[in-house]
Amino acid sequence: MPHFLLFYEGAADYLARRGEFRAEHLHRAWAAQARGELVLGGAYADPVDGALLIFQGKDARVAEQFAESDPYVRHGLVARWWVRPWTTVVGDLAETPARPGGS
Repeated sequence: MPHFLLFYEGAADYLARRGEFRAEHLHRAWAAQARGELVLGGAYADPVDGALLIFQGKDARVAEQFAESDPYVRHGLVARWWVRPWTTVVGDLAETPARPGGS
């Protein structure tokens, strides 16, 4: 199944305001994970100025719909977000496994 990267660029007050919306954000994230859409997600460390979420689905809409409904985005904690397709070649979940020697 194709993978997509959802990038969040945090607003200047992201950390100061995150607590107010964190429970709803996490609820939605864990629900997306339970549906098999969200593979991994989390904030960048040192500094905490954004986040990366890895999705899988038939197309980029799975990640875009998550962002559009995320309280962090809706309430301005995310200054900018974007989705990129990700060609996965190594790992148990890789969509197009590529091994040495072509096997």
